[in-house]
Amino acid sequence: MRRHPTRRSFHLLASTAVFGLGMALSVLPAQAQAQELKIGLSAEPSALDPHYHNLTPNHQIAQHLFDTLTFQDENQKLVPGLAESWKPISETTWEFKLRKGVKFHDGSPFTAADVVFSLNRPPKVPNSPSSLSIYTRPITEIKVVDEFTLHLSTKAPYPLLPTDMSRVYIMSSKAAKPDVAEGMTTEALSKGEGLVGTGPYKFVEWVRGNRLVLAGNKDYWGDKARWEKVTFRPMSNDASRVAALLAGDVDMVENPPPADMKKLRENPNVKISQAVSNRLIYIHLDSFTDAPVTVSDVPAGKNPLKDRKVRQALSQAINRDAIASRIMEGLGQPTADFIPFPMFGTRKDAKIDPYDVEAAKKLLAEAGYPNGFSITLGTPNDRYINDAEVAQAVASQWTRIGVKTKVDAVTRNVFFKNRDEFKYSAYLAGWGAGTGEMSDPLRALVATPNRDKGMGTTNKGRYSNPAMDAVLEEALSTVDDKKREALLQKGSKMAMDDYALIPLHIEVTPWATRKGLTYKARADQFTLANGVVKD
Repeated sequence: MRRHPTRRSFHLLASTAVFGLGMALSVLPAQAQAQELKIGLSAEPSALDPHYHNLTPNHQIAQHLFDTLTFQDENQKLVPGLAESWKPISETTWEFKLRKGVKFHDGSPFTAADVVFSLNRPPKVPNSPSSLSIYTRPITEIKVVDEFTLHLSTKAPYPLLPTDMSRVYIMSSKAAKPDVAEGMTTEALSKGEGLVGTGPYKFVEWVRGNRLVLAGNKDYWGDKARWEKVTFRPMSNDASRVAALLAGDVDMVENPPPADMKKLRENPNVKISQAVSNRLIYIHLDSFTDAPVTVSDVPAGKNPLKDRKVRQALSQAINRDAIASRIMEGLGQPTADFIPFPMFGTRKDAKIDPYDVEAAKKLLAEAGYPNGFSITLGTPNDRYINDAEVAQAVASQWTRIGVKTKVDAVTRNVFFKNRDEFKYSAYLAGWGAGTGEMSDPLRALVATPNRDKGMGTTNKGRYSNPAMDAVLEEALSTVDDKKREALLQKGSKMAMDDYALIPLHIEVTPWATRKGLTYKARADQFTLANGVVKD
């Protein structure tokens, strides 16, 4: 979701629209609605190349056009996709049996050759801001047994391979393979050239900043396209997006702003669908350097954030319930873990730190900071639900215990650049677990950074705990689900007990549809046309 300096006026506009334009929904032509679905997006994709950018707006569009070997349902449970079945045939090799009779949009047959091309392509895509090669890197060999049987081998046992395959989109090797290393270029694919998949919808046109139009694939092998035509309209302005729904310009919007949720729920012409997502909102602290860049009022060479007692004090100073109810308007679920229970690897007994100002002050004093210190908290102001407002609330609560806190709220592009250049000693951010299990945030957020192993890729606090790393690496090489889950639970507890980061809440994701439609809300926060059904 995006936030803007004038968001209060936007909220006022949207709130007015709820009552002033709400009745417009009931006068739209019913027949046209059944044929076409119009969706207001909070952010459009950066490209249509399905291997270019590991980003939610890109994934959700790719899932309309392409299929993957395995699918994740709305609860992130793994189900068959282009692979009808899969099984380990040795400690380091998985066998995938491919679905027969599947056709690409151009009528050509789907075979193992298309899978080989698609699995080899992600690391070759130039200038990828966030490569999907994270999902293909573990594969050391691809063996085609026959047209519909593949063996994928890894260097070591790797139980997550079937899950990772739910994030690698299968392209037509014939349509997307001109004479360049990566096949059809990202620029060409974004124009629709070679953009041929097996998905439930086909590409029609993309006018950046205005509309993306898809047509239903009548020959789809799976659940048929529910809509003859789908038009996605990018609407980053919260109020404009809500007003468009209420005026009947779109049938559905994603991420309606929290400030408008009460009025939307009370509008008889609007229906809200929501689900607890896989996205953790957290605070990372620089527990690495001796010279933290945005910490002051401490002796030279001292970094208070290295002290576990200080990190615990900062956690106990946060009133998560107040943030969830007053700022998130119910769209945040306080948490003490990386992903919500009962996702794989979570702990039912994880306890949220109690809000206790006096206990926090005592911990600071015990750590040698009875008068606190000063710090700047970095945050985006247009990436997560009410991100800047949440950061301001945390800053106020930290200041109450003597940690005088300023907030540096900037646009997402500036924020991520600053974060990646280690310009924050403390920052608020979010992480969505694409795999739907604990290994995802553990290896990305708190594992000791190691590029060669693909560990700690988003650990910009540079937290390091070799004992936790060892437990995680054992889990990642354990194929037995029960043993792996126990190891992940152990690793999660070790990280949280050490305040590797400070968890705040799990986002609850809402969608709003016009009367007569319902959306099957998803934990992965994806907006998918086939999830919209008529009541």
